Amino acid sequence: MKFTKQIFRIKKIKHMLLGGIIMFCAPMALSAKIMLPSVISDNMVLQQESEVEIWGWSTKSAEQILVWGSWGSDTLSTKVYQGRWSLKLPTPKSGGPYTLHIMGHETIKIKNVLVGEVWMCSGQSNMEMPMDSLSPGFAGVIDYKRKIKEAHYPSVRFFQVSRRTSNHPQDSCEGRWIVCTPEEAKGFSAVAYNFGKTIHEDLKVPVGLLHASWGGTNIEPWIPEELINENPIYKEELDSLEAYAWWPKDAGLTYNAMINPITRFTIAGVIWYQGESNRFFPKTYASLMPLMIDAWRKKWDIDFPFYYVQIAPFDYNNEHMAPLVRESQSRSVTHHKTGMIVIHDLVDDIKNIHPRQKTEVGKRLAAMALVKTYNKTGYNIDYPSFSSMTLVGNKAEIRFNHAYNGLMSKGEITEFQIAGADRIFYPAKAKINKDGVVVWSKKVKRPIAVRYGFSNTSIPKLYGKNGLPVDIFRTDDWEVPMHKIKRVE
Repeated sequence: MKFTKQIFRIKKIKHMLLGGIIMFCAPMALSAKIMLPSVISDNMVLQQESEVEIWGWSTKSAEQILVWGSWGSDTLSTKVYQGRWSLKLPTPKSGGPYTLHIMGHETIKIKNVLVGEVWMCSGQSNMEMPMDSLSPGFAGVIDYKRKIKEAHYPSVRFFQVSRRTSNHPQDSCEGRWIVCTPEEAKGFSAVAYNFGKTIHEDLKVPVGLLHASWGGTNIEPWIPEELINENPIYKEELDSLEAYAWWPKDAGLTYNAMINPITRFTIAGVIWYQGESNRFFPKTYASLMPLMIDAWRKKWDIDFPFYYVQIAPFDYNNEHMAPLVRESQSRSVTHHKTGMIVIHDLVDDIKNIHPRQKTEVGKRLAAMALVKTYNKTGYNIDYPSFSSMTLVGNKAEIRFNHAYNGLMSKGEITEFQIAGADRIFYPAKAKINKDGVVVWSKKVKRPIAVRYGFSNTSIPKLYGKNGLPVDIFRTDDWEVPMHKIKRVE
């Protein structure tokens, strides 16, 4: 009898527990959700004539997900596997607005979708600098009030990735797609906006701009951690840098949180403006940039073009490493499907690390993309660069690449230096000679090396006849003294 009562009590407890579990699970079943990354949302731009990935998560295991675009695509399906799902959806030529339908146990409609060209925009504060002057540390773009008023471009869309760091690669980030209006444009990256606006006006297609920047960051946080840590030189240099509360320095931190979450979103290419913070170890920048480019291309699984800005002149407290960064950036142009714009002619204040001519920077990047990616004509993108030096007596004759119609100067040519065997550089006189210059100094009887614009603050006056500035250079490979400096941003 005692035994029977005990069994009855156990059965009663089991029944109560089971009922509790059923009652507990019921709300969960009712609240099952299909979830999407933030980058797949209303107002987005999808890359035209591509197979774009649409992906997400579901709390309902193994359900069937259907995806259909109102541009007339076939309805595609995939099964949820361990809470995740993804598929590739073909996109048409540019157009819209469209609606993207995602259907499972519930239906999600992504509205006001355009199809066009999508570009990733990244870097440190000069890419981050907004159109207006309201953000601390930024003076605003020249004539920004008028330019903001004109920023009515409903077919240009912005996706601003919020600043975040993570020790591990993330699946999603904080951000949302917004339509370009004066109110939205004023706080968005001025370089990215002017790049996208120029592309849109020329190609007559919608343009989507993904923007992920963080002022003060060196390049290493934008590179997967393992690629830095497996190289002892990179790791040693990075470890020696001082950490600050207001920007991350360690490898992978911004890549994990701000780049990895959007690497499944199909893009046409990348524009990049960064380098000032890497002047502490400028020589390795020449290999770090290709390393980052290849890592991003591999993760995106797209062999996209990568166009970037050479850092501008600035007074870095009398140290001399910034021209070495520019030199490293010039060398990276040989990397596959890259292009660099030179902007030292756009600087009017060497005490401002954020040059205000961001409109022209964006336009020069856009010209590079329009010619090299979209095969457009009518744009100048060839910056004359050092080709060869011939020594004749006490003079050095310098020849340049891309000086097709010769050279010209805007003012006196003052930024040449010349040295002999003692390796002491003296200011030199220079005279244009067709597609080159002749350089000399009375203090150097037998020259062996020439430098041009090779200082932090140099704003050279030499141009190609196409109106683009001559890139800085040096003919020597002598060691440049390194100095202990403080970061400036």
